[in-house]
Amino acid sequence: MSAGVVLTEVDGRGVAWVTLNRPEVHNAYNRALLDALTAGLEELAARADVRVLVVKSDGKHFQAGADIAYLREASAFTFEQNLEFSRITTRAMRTLNEFPALTIALVNGACYGGGVGLVACCDVAICADDAAFGLTEVRIGVVPSPIAYYLNAAMGVHNVRRYGLTAERFGSGEALRMGLVQEVAARGALREAAERVIGETLSNGPEAVRITKRLTLEKAGLLLSDEQVEELAQLGARQRASDEGREGLSARLEKRRPRWAPKPAVQVK
Repeated sequence: MSAGVVLTEVDGRGVAWVTLNRPEVHNAYNRALLDALTAGLEELAARADVRVLVVKSDGKHFQAGADIAYLREASAFTFEQNLEFSRITTRAMRTLNEFPALTIALVNGACYGGGVGLVACCDVAICADDAAFGLTEVRIGVVPSPIAYYLNAAMGVHNVRRYGLTAERFGSGEALRMGLVQEVAARGALREAAERVIGETLSNGPEAVRITKRLTLEKAGLLLSDEQVEELAQLGARQRASDEGREGLSARLEKRRPRWAPKPAVQVK
């Protein structure tokens, strides 16, 4: 098992367990987490003995969006630094999406922003009945460009047109209805639910599974070209570096409404 912000372990069956390990900040992402996640996924993808990959988290929440401390650092980024971070994010999502073996996301607690992207990049998604989701990027004036293709495929374009534009939170039932997750389990039964899927998958020909997955992604247009991935990174970086993006980050850090948000209506007694 590796130590650090992402833990990886492969059991005797060839099942790789990847654990987001920043419970003190609800597994919020920063560059260190994304770098470690990508490196771990690339290492596991190169192993012929890995037949299933499970992405889960330590602590009460799966992935609660961006780390406030990292947002503070990002607020001073140059465009080139913003572009570098966007490329890191798109690489992490692309690596998970194209992982050769079957992937399973086990979601507990909060799952916001990039966390929803991780779920959308997995083949199977199972959440706890108390899980809460949100595409929260636009709330702070940035865009979910690194995960756009994967969100449309997992949630359906019409659902992304609502939740990606309103940033409304939604629960496990709505996530199941739209197809973001395929199963809802009690919080303490996520591992049991995953084991059922693992057992079924291990009964199948490993190479047949890999070929079928690759074929499915290809025919669905989900094997993105380098040019498509770079376009997504550029778009995300431009918006984060824009006046609106900088205002949104500042407002989040200062715990105030951004200038575009209306003031709460005054209650007249």
